[in-house]
Amino acid sequence: MSPPSASYLGVPGYAIFWVLFAIAFGLFAHRVYLLIRLMLLGQKENRFDSIGYRIIYMLVATFGQWCNLKNVSRKDRAGIAHAFMFWGFGLFLIGYFIFIGVRGGFGFSTLFVDGSFEKVYFSILDIAGLFVVTALIWAAIRRYIIKPERLKGQITAEAGVILLLVFSLMVFHFCVEGFDYAARDASVSWPPIGGAFASFLVDRGIAQGTLESVFKGFWWLHYAIILSFLVFIPRSKHLHILASFPNVAFKSSSPKGALKPVDLEKPETFGASKIQDFSWKQLLDLYACTVCGRCHAICPAQLSGKPLSPRELILNLKEHLLEVGPELLKVRGEAEASSANPGKALIGEVVTEDEIWACTTCRACQEVCPAYNEHIDKIIDLRRNLAMVSMSETVRDPLKNLRVRGHPWRGTTLARTDWAEGLDIKTLAEYDDVDLLYWVGCTEALEDRSIKVAQAVAKLLKLAGVNFGILGDEEICCGDPARRMGGDHIFQLQAQTNIELLQSYNVKKIVTACPHCFNTLKNEYPQFGGEFEVIHHTQFIADLIKQGRLKLTTGLEQTITYHDACYLGRHNDIYETPREVVKGIPQAKMVEMERNRKGSFCCGGGGGRMWLEERIGKRISEMRIDQVIEVKAQIVATACPYCLQMFEDAIKAKAAQESLTVMDIAEIVEGSVVH
Repeated sequence: MSPPSASYLGVPGYAIFWVLFAIAFGLFAHRVYLLIRLMLLGQKENRFDSIGYRIIYMLVATFGQWCNLKNVSRKDRAGIAHAFMFWGFGLFLIGYFIFIGVRGGFGFSTLFVDGSFEKVYFSILDIAGLFVVTALIWAAIRRYIIKPERLKGQITAEAGVILLLVFSLMVFHFCVEGFDYAARDASVSWPPIGGAFASFLVDRGIAQGTLESVFKGFWWLHYAIILSFLVFIPRSKHLHILASFPNVAFKSSSPKGALKPVDLEKPETFGASKIQDFSWKQLLDLYACTVCGRCHAICPAQLSGKPLSPRELILNLKEHLLEVGPELLKVRGEAEASSANPGKALIGEVVTEDEIWACTTCRACQEVCPAYNEHIDKIIDLRRNLAMVSMSETVRDPLKNLRVRGHPWRGTTLARTDWAEGLDIKTLAEYDDVDLLYWVGCTEALEDRSIKVAQAVAKLLKLAGVNFGILGDEEICCGDPARRMGGDHIFQLQAQTNIELLQSYNVKKIVTACPHCFNTLKNEYPQFGGEFEVIHHTQFIADLIKQGRLKLTTGLEQTITYHDACYLGRHNDIYETPREVVKGIPQAKMVEMERNRKGSFCCGGGGGRMWLEERIGKRISEMRIDQVIEVKAQIVATACPYCLQMFEDAIKAKAAQESLTVMDIAEIVEGSVVH
């Protein structure tokens, strides 16, 4: 007998079933409706392109649990437990729909009782239940006994309530199953747990009426917990169970290294100073956060003692939205709503300026986020308001240098072409019939140590017989520092100037030794009509070696470790090519640091941090050099001028000049080829 088909004190079970469902679903729908309205306070943003692909990607990422399994490592296998819980509970949700919704609520018991379908599906649920219980126990041990660093500050009673609810659902499933079969006096070997429990109950000689009553009691308790779960989820931090699906589907389809441009004709779009200045997708991110702490545990700013935590940034913004959102909804009219700013000040109270400027935009947080949250865009929008509206003193001088001098290097006495003296290098102004433009970049043209890299690149191109040229004095900054520091107005001016210049020389192919220039020219200039083939120098050198145009003959009997630059690695997925070049150096021994490839540790210079004082916590560059020293490397190879400069300073600070050298890959190759 289906429990809803019985009467209770004269009240039909079906009436109780549907009244409870209506109350729970009403509370659920009311909360979800409010959350959607709060999300839509955000600015418009088109994330509906390629909708078919987005749906397929979301299904693969979430149902395949790639979003969690991608983070499984030797030290952290929590993603496996989460996957077990997801797949197991997913099977139970289907079972609830069939056996409680259809069979219980609509009374279609003959479709599923005493048939092979019920036995097969209940057997699957028994096995899935064991996996879920195992995952729950492991989750409880990790959360309340082991207490990993990434969960610090987030071990709350609320998390325990969720674990307890899901555990109760599993236990009640087995109880309902066992008492049901025992009451029906059904001798079954499958489902295994339910059948064994039923046999145990029958052997005890318990009266059938008692078995039926207990079965009904457990059935209704099970149903009540399911409804409680429905009501609780959108009101808890486990809202991500609902929000992560659309958040994955609406992930950015732009290149990973590209920021959204500011519409300079609309002053109201100059960054974010109020919660409603973010886009609806940025607000959806807040709901989707799983509070797993992976971003917190990998962030170089957080690990170096700075106030920024990507996790806390998201959670504080979410709390602020839930606090002020209802007041904003009461405001009538878009003009009034856009100017309303109830509650705490977004910049200064919800998010401090020290947090905003601490970010190196290394993308480590986004790389590990299982919900595909986009932390960097939010930080950049906050910076844009500080740089373009508030005129923050933090970036006033470097942005002024970029605007006035066309580069960020204050105090340099070098000219753009000083590094090229005696190398007989063509400039496009004199000779524009070249196959390749070598984009030197500000740091390698104007910073004393880095000009050696520019010289090494040029020598390699000449040795390989490449017909190339440079812009020389016509080259100005690509705009990366300005854009990452929030000065999008300066970036756009520089980008448009450079694009017009490159197009006037009919440039088609560009090579650069700076990952920041590489990323900007390749991924962001197309936003303004600048379509060029852009190649990083490690890729170009690797091709020249493969073609036999550069021959590595001189040995280097030293231990080398390669440092993955953030804007070459995480922003552009170039990991193996630089390693192939290093491994090709005769007699050199290559070792890997523990944090490498996608998990690499930032040098501390990205996001404009190269030109900002590091006055809080440890120096990120020195922390990375400590990791280099741990693997006993004699040379740390880089492929980025920012990393080169940061490590030069860190090695001096560590007094490790005698045992450790930092070199660009171009310098290493140039010293190993036949001249």
